[in-house]
Amino acid sequence: MSRKSQIIPFPYYVYCGTAGVLVFVGLFTSVYLSISHYRVFTDMSYKSFCALSKAINCDTVSQSPYSILLNIPLPIWGVMGYLFLMGLLVFSFKKEISNERIWALLFWISLFYSAYSIVLALISTYVIHSYCIMCIVTYGVNFAIVWFAWLIRKRFSSHSLIEDTQKDLVFLRHEPLKNMAWFLLFPVVIILAMGFLPPYWKLEPPPSASHIPSGITADGHPWIGAENPVLEITEYTDYQCFQCKKMHFYLRQLIANYPEKIRLVHRHFPMDHQFNPMVTEPFHSSSGQMALMAIYAAPKNKFWLMNDLLFEMAGKGEQIKLKNLAKNTGFSLNDLNKALNAPAIRRQLILDIAAGIRHGITGTPAYVIDGTLHQGQIPPDVISKALR
Repeated sequence: MSRKSQIIPFPYYVYCGTAGVLVFVGLFTSVYLSISHYRVFTDMSYKSFCALSKAINCDTVSQSPYSILLNIPLPIWGVMGYLFLMGLLVFSFKKEISNERIWALLFWISLFYSAYSIVLALISTYVIHSYCIMCIVTYGVNFAIVWFAWLIRKRFSSHSLIEDTQKDLVFLRHEPLKNMAWFLLFPVVIILAMGFLPPYWKLEPPPSASHIPSGITADGHPWIGAENPVLEITEYTDYQCFQCKKMHFYLRQLIANYPEKIRLVHRHFPMDHQFNPMVTEPFHSSSGQMALMAIYAAPKNKFWLMNDLLFEMAGKGEQIKLKNLAKNTGFSLNDLNKALNAPAIRRQLILDIAAGIRHGITGTPAYVIDGTLHQGQIPPDVISKALR
């Protein structure tokens, strides 16, 4: 007696139900990731539960440009993909269908999902240098679905994988159009999402600073906002820090709304191991050079223009490009190159970093208000009290 004939499979509904549970877990995880991705870009105070460290941080993965594919966030692709699998599984519960059907097709689709999971895992490892726990859950779900689809087909079919795939396609082709409407809807949904989904992940640059008072403090730090403020906020930021960019744009919008009440003073705290003694390993490379460019532009009344360009450049995952900065600011490329090694400019950056360390700053963004340090964000009541 062959080994295969000795295997007594579980009832069909056990296998099918398990596959359904896996698809549901993948769908639930993708919905959570979609909500988290949206909040990372739109909620100033949001921090996901798995933003645990530099290496394990869902928010870092969400902030990466690799989290968008064809103008659709990857978690939304996940939601659509698992809904597609769920629709496919519905056919396997129909009484008139043999246990052999659908599973070969499900195997190929989930195999594609798993292959793309490997690609995303490699990007997380070698490009982003950070992992998302919930993303890893979806990777596991994809591999589990592949295995179950293969197992069910082996248990209930005596044909080859290619033969079963051909039979699955013939079966679906002969299904009534009303039964196939669920699948025909997906291309339409994808096209609509690509064309009309609001690009909330593209943080809008702050309003033009030309009509808002600005200047240089007695200590040489650029400020913008009220000349006689009710609330003065000193920010310490890193141009390659996503939260810094998000909070900076938020504060600039707040100043545009209340130009006579709030003043923002900008100071630099790049988490660049080449400049910041607190950083002992490569991190946010070139953010120190970006800070040097901003310091160079400050006494020439172009700090806020340079500042916005640097945040936009870093948001696209780009390293510092002096040609682009020269083109958009009017500075000569030669002057910008000299500024990178100018002792006075480097001294100003060192003083900013030293001041931040004295305040107790351990990461960015950080804010000093009336001598009190606030790291990560500013308590809403501090701002609301000043506005009242």
